[in-house]
Amino acid sequence: SRSSAFNADSLFGSAADRKLERKERQLCRQVQEAVSEALAGIDDDVLLDVWVCAVEPAPDAGRLAIVVQAPARVSPDEVLERLDKFAGFLRAEVAGAITRKRVPTLTFRVIPSDAEGDL
Repeated sequence: SRSSAFNADSLFGSAADRKLERKERQLCRQVQEAVSEALAGIDDDVLLDVWVCAVEPAPDAGRLAIVVQAPARVSPDEVLERLDKFAGFLRAEVAGAITRKRVPTLTFRVIPSDAEGDL
C-alpha cells in the first residue's frame, strides 16, 4: 500500500528519464569525437584550428548543437560559413560513427576565441 504522496520518480525523474539522459550524453560524446576527427581531416586552414567544445541536444537528440571555438585570427561568422559548407560531410561522418536509425540534424554555434590576449 502507498502511504506517501511522494515517490522517487516524481522528485528525481523516472529510471526511463535517467536512461534517456544517459543515452543522450553518450550520443553527444560520440558526435563530439566524430566531428573533431572529421574536422582534423578537412583540408581547410581555418577549420583545422577549430576546437569542438561541446555537443548539446537542441532541444533533444534529434537535433544537436555543435559548439566550436573559433581560432583567434578568424571571425566566428567566417568559421560558421565554412562549417555550413561542410555540414553534409560532417553529418555523413557522424552517421558512420553512431549506431542510430536516424542521424541527428547538426547545427553549429561558434564562440570567439578567448585566447586573443594570450598570444
